Amino acid sequence: MCVNQRHIVFSSELELAMPTTSRNPLVVGRVIGEVIEHFESSIPFRVSYGNREVNNGCELKPSQVVNKPRVSVGGDDLRNFYTLVLVDPDAPSPSNPNFREYLHWLVTDIPATTGASFGNEVVSYESPRPTMGIHRLVFVLFRQQYRQRVYAPGWRQNFNTREFAELYNLGLPVAAVFFNCQRETGSGGRTF
Repeated sequence: MCVNQRHIVFSSELELAMPTTSRNPLVVGRVIGEVIEHFESSIPFRVSYGNREVNNGCELKPSQVVNKPRVSVGGDDLRNFYTLVLVDPDAPSPSNPNFREYLHWLVTDIPATTGASFGNEVVSYESPRPTMGIHRLVFVLFRQQYRQRVYAPGWRQNFNTREFAELYNLGLPVAAVFFNCQRETGSGGRTF
């Protein structure tokens, strides 16, 4: 009986010592919640600017993101197609995001095992140029049920990734990654 009591006490102590917050960087960075719903990543997905790979929460300056990134989509069947969106949920500034979400790029019909350059660019890439605060730039990848015509929104500001996914029956994302960006002379990092 003493062994069981120790075990119970030990378990309780462990539970108290364990953090209760999620360590998922998309949750910590408030991408899940503000931009997309919780999902399980199910496809390999890489984004890089030049030789710099985008990892959740990394910092890139505007001069590093002037040109379209290289996007690689995994998978094993070229008959599967994906849609990619790049949004800024902090536009025009994190303290006043009244253009949330600003659409920087939209590409559809990306075949599995290829990259965004093989897809249909619906909205051309616009490089991020934040003027105030630290902005999160979020790449979200959806699997399409089939090839379909997607229409460009009338404007880039106030795009809504969730509503877009619902409109085109895309379901939950299959992958996502984000980076932080601030004006070229900005310093300091984002804290959560």
